[in-house]
Amino acid sequence: MERIRLTTAQALVKFLDQQYVDFGSGPERFIHGIFTVFGHGNVLGLGQALQEAPGGLTVYQGRNEQGMVHAATAFAKQSRRRRIMACTASVGPGSANMLTAAATATANQIPVLLLPGDTFATRQPDPVLQQMEHTHNLSITVNDAFKAVSKYWDRICRPEQLMTALLNAMRVLTDQADTGAVTIALPQDVQAEAWDYPLDFFRKRIHRIIPRLPHPEEVAAAADLIASKQRPLLVCGGGVRYADAGPELRDFAEKFAVPFGETQAGKSAVESGYAYNLGGIGVTGNGGANALAATADLVIGVGTRFTDFTTGSKSLFTHPGVEFLTLNASPYHAAKLDALAVVCDAAEGLTALSAALEERGYRSAYTDEIVSAKEAWEAERKRLAGIEYTGNEDENSLESLFVPEIAGHLDELLPEYAAKLKTSLTQTRVLAIINESIPKDAIVIGAAGSLPGDMQRMWNAAVPDTYHMEYGFSCMGYEISGALGVKLAEPGREVYALVGDGSYQMLHSELVTSLQENKKINIILLDNAGFGCINNLQMEQGLDSMGTEFRHRGPDGRLSGELMHIDYAASAAGYGVKTFRAATAEQLRSALEEAGKQDRSTLIDIKVLPKTMTHGYGAWWHVGVPEVSGSEAVQAAYEQKRGQLDQARSY
Repeated sequence: MERIRLTTAQALVKFLDQQYVDFGSGPERFIHGIFTVFGHGNVLGLGQALQEAPGGLTVYQGRNEQGMVHAATAFAKQSRRRRIMACTASVGPGSANMLTAAATATANQIPVLLLPGDTFATRQPDPVLQQMEHTHNLSITVNDAFKAVSKYWDRICRPEQLMTALLNAMRVLTDQADTGAVTIALPQDVQAEAWDYPLDFFRKRIHRIIPRLPHPEEVAAAADLIASKQRPLLVCGGGVRYADAGPELRDFAEKFAVPFGETQAGKSAVESGYAYNLGGIGVTGNGGANALAATADLVIGVGTRFTDFTTGSKSLFTHPGVEFLTLNASPYHAAKLDALAVVCDAAEGLTALSAALEERGYRSAYTDEIVSAKEAWEAERKRLAGIEYTGNEDENSLESLFVPEIAGHLDELLPEYAAKLKTSLTQTRVLAIINESIPKDAIVIGAAGSLPGDMQRMWNAAVPDTYHMEYGFSCMGYEISGALGVKLAEPGREVYALVGDGSYQMLHSELVTSLQENKKINIILLDNAGFGCINNLQMEQGLDSMGTEFRHRGPDGRLSGELMHIDYAASAAGYGVKTFRAATAEQLRSALEEAGKQDRSTLIDIKVLPKTMTHGYGAWWHVGVPEVSGSEAVQAAYEQKRGQLDQARSY
C-alpha cells in the first residue's frame, strides 16, 4: 500500500479537503473553510498544516471562539446542512469558549466540526500552560466537557487514530436524522507527530445523501388516520426547509385543504402570504394559528421536534379527540407525543402521503375558518404595526398614561424611559417598518430575547428561505456572528441581524471579521435598556422587577437608580462600521435606506420603549413558579400554573 508521511494535523487538513456531498445534483465541496483563533495549543500543529497546504479550505480569522462557531453554525443552517465549516481553538479557555456554540449547533441539529487543541498526550510538561488538573483522573481535560454537547466526540492520542475518528466524524456530520457538533480533540504534541498514512485515505470521498423513503405500511396507516379526521393541522418544522420540501408542503395543503402553522425553524419554507399558511404557532405564535390548533382533531408534524414553545408545553392542542402524526427523518423525534410515526425525508413523505390520500378522495371539512383566521391575524398585525407612544399628558394622572402591550408592569415608568432614551418608538412599529423597508429577498436573522416572538408573529416572509431564527438553544450572542455565517453562505444577498441590547452586549466581536472579509452585514439593534423578555417573565409570574433593567446602583444598594443610556452606534463606529441612530419612524426609514446603499457592515441603533413588544396569543409556557412564597402574586401565579398543568398532556 502506497503511503505518505504527514503530521497528524497535515493529514487532517488533507482529508478534510477531499470531502464532498451529493444530494442528487452532483458532488459539491462539503467543508468550505475553517475558522481559527490560534494559540499555543494549535498554531504550530494545525496552524502549520493550514499555512503550508490548505487546499481548497478558506481560513477565516475569528475574534471570539464562541462567535466563530456560531458563524459556522449559521453558515451550515443557511446552506440547508449541505456545506459546513470547521473551527479550531487553542487549549484551555480557547477550547472552553466553544462549548456554548457547540451546544447551540447540537440543539438545532446543525453540523459543525470542532477541532480544539488539547494538553500533551505524553504528559511530559504537565501541567502545561492553561491546563486544568484533576487529581482523581489525569486523563480528563477541558475538552471532556464537549462530550455533553457533541453528537460525536473523540481524542487523537496517536496519529493513526485520526483515520477512524475522521470517518466517524463524517458519518455524523452527514447524518440527516441525527447530526450536530462533532468534536475531535487534538493534543498539541500529537498534532505535530508524523506517521505514514495510506495514500488511499486521502482520496476524494463523495458522501451520497439518499433521502429516506417512507415505508408503504406507515404511509397507509397515516393516510387512514388522516381520512378519519375532519380538521387536521400541519406543523411545518425545520426539516421541511432542510429537505427543500416547501413545494411539497404547499401542494399537500392545497390539495386537501389542510392549513399549517410554522415553527421558528420552519418559518419561510413557504411564503407567509400563502392561503394555507397560518404563520407562527405556539408560545411565540399568533392568534389565528393558535385558535385553529385548539380545534384540530389531528396534528401532523412535518420535520419538527415538537418543542415546548411549539406545543405550548403540550397544552395547545385541546380537541378531546386529537391525535398526532409525525413525518420525520429521526425515529426519536417522529415518536414524540405518542404520535403515529412515519420515518422519512419530509419531501418524500409528503409526496407519498399525498398520493395515498388522493386514492382515498380525501379533503378536510374546513369551510371559511382558514380565511377567517388569516384575516383576523392580519388585522391584529396591522394594529400592532400602528402603535405609537402618546406619552403622559398629565404627569399626575395615570388615566392618560400610555398603556403598552405588556401592561401593568412598568406603565408608570415609561415617561422616564422615553426621556432617557429620547424615543417614542414602540417595538412592534419598528419591526413593521423594517419589514416593509428592506429588500424582500433579504435574509433576517435572530435568536434571543423578545424579538423571536415578535418576528415569528409579525414578520412577513415574502420570499422562501429568508427567515433564519436560532431558537433551538435561543443563544444570546448568536445573532451577529450568525449574520456573518449567513452572509458567507449567501454573499449576494443583504443580511439583517435583529438583536436586542442585551444580546449585543454579550457578543458582537465577529463584526470585525465581517469588515476584514468585506462581507457586509446589517445590524438592527433594538435598545430598550434592559433584558426586556425576562423582565416580562418575572413580572408576569408575580415577581417585582429586579436585575433585568439596565440601571445604576441606587442609594438603597440595589440596581434601582438612574437608567443607563448607551451609545451603541459609537461603539460600532470604533470598529469601522457605518452607523446610524433612530428614535423616530422617519429616522428609522432614512437609516434603513442609507444602510442599504453601503458596501460595508452597518449598525442602526434604535431606541425603543420597554413593554411594547407583542404579548401572548392563547398559548401557555410551563416555567418554574415557586411553590412557596410570601407574595400573594407569586402564590396566584403558582395556582394558575397548577391549573394549566391539569389540562396539559403529561407526555
